[in-house]
Amino acid sequence: MSNSVGMTLPPDWDDDERMNFMFSDFKENRDVNTTDWDSKMDFWTALISNSCCDRGAVCVNLQELNQTFRRKEKSPLGLVTVLQSMARCGKIQKESEFAANVDCGWLSWGVGLLLVKPLKWTVSTLLGSSRVHLEESFVVIDLVKEKATELLRVYRGSEFAGRSILSFQELCALSSGVCADESTLCMALLQLQRDKQVTVSLHEGEKIVKFCQPAQGRVSPVSDVDIGIYQLQRSEKLLGERVEKLGLEADKCREEAKLLLCEGKKSQALRCLRGRKRVEKKADHLFAKLETIRGILDRIAQSQTDKMVMQAYQAGVSALQLSLKDVTVECAENLVDQIQELCDIQDEVNQTISSGVTSGDEDIDELEEELKSLLDESKPDSIQDLPEVPTNALGPSGGLGQPADYLLSSLTVVPQSHLDITNEQLEEELNQLTLTDSGFQLKKITSPAKRLEPAQ
Repeated sequence: MSNSVGMTLPPDWDDDERMNFMFSDFKENRDVNTTDWDSKMDFWTALISNSCCDRGAVCVNLQELNQTFRRKEKSPLGLVTVLQSMARCGKIQKESEFAANVDCGWLSWGVGLLLVKPLKWTVSTLLGSSRVHLEESFVVIDLVKEKATELLRVYRGSEFAGRSILSFQELCALSSGVCADESTLCMALLQLQRDKQVTVSLHEGEKIVKFCQPAQGRVSPVSDVDIGIYQLQRSEKLLGERVEKLGLEADKCREEAKLLLCEGKKSQALRCLRGRKRVEKKADHLFAKLETIRGILDRIAQSQTDKMVMQAYQAGVSALQLSLKDVTVECAENLVDQIQELCDIQDEVNQTISSGVTSGDEDIDELEEELKSLLDESKPDSIQDLPEVPTNALGPSGGLGQPADYLLSSLTVVPQSHLDITNEQLEEELNQLTLTDSGFQLKKITSPAKRLEPAQ
């Protein structure tokens, strides 16, 4: 059986042959069998990380690992080699080294406030000895970074996001769903302190934590202004709790007065009502003070916003001055004049090009004569063969220079006899008409049997 209760075990944990190999110690030389060495190392590295995730912890030590992975009264023999290898690869780090890596020039004195138990600064620690002690704690780097990121996310999504400073107790209550214990919270805060996202300070014997605000790149040290705001916020919280408590006390007095009145104890009921009035009056005084503190906090928040706006204005003015450093009104006017002059030149050039090249009047007359001859040649033959229109004036007899009798005699004689022909025959003959060059004429009737018959 295994002592790893609640931990996710690999599928081959019940395979005795496989586990006998995994529980055996590593060879002194990795080159003897590289495949077996790497396979065993990967197995225990993943299992240690998974066990920490299941427990919600970020620190491990050799003694806990021996108990956690105990199987059939046996503990793994190669865990020391695994921890040494993980330390060389940077996957884990000694807790003392992890705390010491906080920038010494950046409020490193706050590190001691986060350590649950004093670290043992031995000679081996200072000299960097690779020996692993049973109780020596190691920090899993990837896990503590994940916890730090999650802690910062929880803070910024909580009701305390508008407050830059929180007490350590408030932070413990806020991070209860993220950090399994106080030690895990302290390691996450150390990581955030390394990332310049938080700073830890001590005020009147109480640990306080200042968070970096979203608009800032890194957190600033705790100042007197921060302490003053923190005291106002703490006073607001205390006054709010007292006002709420007095309100409950007033309601209790009112209920007692009702019960006494029902029992006929009028004098006692009146005393309860007088006590209720005193409590309500006291609550009103405290509520007025609470509103004053809230007004001050609102003004402080507004002043911080105004300060940020002023800084933005100042940065904008500086940037504008730099961008307009070599720009003057005279320079702008000269540029506009040059642009207008160039536009006028361009308009003149376009006008000159569009006017084209003109020739003399004699050339125009010659071209018109040639155009006229071309027009005459392009006339159709039917128009050219037509007789010329007489231009003589009409004579006194009404003809064109000829007497009227001559014109009448040249006309075809109209037959005077009655035509014995029907309308149908006329229409048939009309359909036989064909257009020729000299006018209309009747086609020759090809059928000899066809003749004109008298009308009925």
